[in-house]
Amino acid sequence: MTIVEGIRIALHSLWANKLRSVLTLLGVVIGIAAVIAVVTFVNGINGYVAEKIFNLGANSFIVSKQPNVVTDVDDFIEANKHKDLMMDEYRAVAEGCSACKDVGASLRSFNGKVVYGTQNSTDTWIRGWTPSMARIYDLDLVAGRMLNESDENNASSVVIIGQDIRENLLGGTDPLGKEVRVDGKVYRVVGVGKKEGKTLGQSRDNYVIMPIATWLKTYGTHNSILIWAKAYDAGAPFEQAVDQVRVILRARRHDRAGAKDTFVIETNQSFLSIWSNLSGTFFIVMIVIASISLIVGGIVIMNIMLVSVTERTREIGIRKALGARPRDVLRQFLIESILLALVGGILGVAGGIGIAKLVTMLIGMPSVIKLWAVAAGLLVAASVGIFFGVYPARKAAKLDPIVALRFEL
Repeated sequence: MTIVEGIRIALHSLWANKLRSVLTLLGVVIGIAAVIAVVTFVNGINGYVAEKIFNLGANSFIVSKQPNVVTDVDDFIEANKHKDLMMDEYRAVAEGCSACKDVGASLRSFNGKVVYGTQNSTDTWIRGWTPSMARIYDLDLVAGRMLNESDENNASSVVIIGQDIRENLLGGTDPLGKEVRVDGKVYRVVGVGKKEGKTLGQSRDNYVIMPIATWLKTYGTHNSILIWAKAYDAGAPFEQAVDQVRVILRARRHDRAGAKDTFVIETNQSFLSIWSNLSGTFFIVMIVIASISLIVGGIVIMNIMLVSVTERTREIGIRKALGARPRDVLRQFLIESILLALVGGILGVAGGIGIAKLVTMLIGMPSVIKLWAVAAGLLVAASVGIFFGVYPARKAAKLDPIVALRFEL
């Protein structure tokens, strides 16, 4: 018997028992779909998380009083005891860091309320920026202008608004020059940001940006700022920029020699490392869950193949009586088991990709399909078919033709 003939017979057998075949496939389909969906999400977010969530390029870094992402409660509590980072420290870094291409400072608050006429927006990010932040953050405008030094020096009541504010509050009117109320105070709109979409289901366009001097004047000066810096290059100049900023701040904050920094410097790589640890743990958990599903699916395949051997005992006897060798029967049932698992693998791959793309469409979670993940999913499915199909196939191959011919259900 050739492999092609074995595949033809296996397909005919599977098609003859469609409902049973579909129910048999469920375990393999669920397991492979879970693996493909998780790998697709992990690959998508790995290339997205630091740049899009923190808007931090490979040559940029953030200095803060405490970590932006908490991984150790004790370190977070200790960092809370540090002195706030103030504007004079930002100015010292801006003046003293020769390896820095740009240095900026920012503050933010959530749950702000923006009102225009009878319309209002809640849970809005209220950001205070220095003019240089637009270059570091890569903010693009679709209308108006960026904040400038005059706005900062005069603590002007001007804002740049996100697309959510424009669409939900101002509608089809020209937003430039319009006055909006932000937490009860009046500001003039001078710019409109480009639409950024959603990240993990949360809109990135529900914000207003004002000069940081205006933010401090409105919300109070006793707030620790974030210092953003961009180096000229992601190589040696980047490390030089980080070192210069560390030296400047340690000197201004009177950190003792040998003592820990009283501030935190976070880079693109540090954010990716944190995410990699989290996603790695999540991936392992999902693999374990998917493996259980695959084992269950494999056991179901083995049981169904044993039933198939029993149902086709007379057929096996006839084949052997006509000259079929044990290895021909073994190959026939093994091909059927592998094909059954592969069909489940194909459906699982399609289902996993479909689930990933559906979630991306609904909540904006990034996903990237990798060919190696698809190939690995199909290989695992085929392996399940081989492993759990060997026993039924060997049982069929060992049947005595005389006994098989006399068998009756």
